Amino acid sequence: MSSEAVNVQILKEAYRQWHDSKGGSVDHWFDSVVAPNINFQSVPRGAAPLEFATRYDNREQLRTYFNTLVGEWTMQHYTIEEYIAQGDAVVARGSTAWINKKTGKLAETPKMDFWRFKDGKAVEFYEYFDSAAVAAAAT
Repeated sequence: MSSEAVNVQILKEAYRQWHDSKGGSVDHWFDSVVAPNINFQSVPRGAAPLEFATRYDNREQLRTYFNTLVGEWTMQHYTIEEYIAQGDAVVARGSTAWINKKTGKLAETPKMDFWRFKDGKAVEFYEYFDSAAVAAAAT
């Protein structure tokens, strides 16, 4: 199996667990996917009210992202429809929906995740989504 296929398989399993557990599989991401020195970034870049969706430079810092996400939001679904792999990079394209626990509002958005792997672990991540829709649901 090529490294591209291996990287896609790693993500398919992680996203399957993420969706099926409705966000309860955080430890799987840390145990099986992300490298200790992951460069993790998000399109809101920490802008209010999505301060947690910012840059993290390692796994320990990244816990803040996941703790806040599952602490403040309830996942409705996380559906990846397509994986595109080239070299050490994988793009996952789909959609997701979450309800903000404080406001009760739904945020449904297209979702695009860019991953870069090294030695079977993700060393780079950047997520793209409709940040205006998510911010509206949070306020």
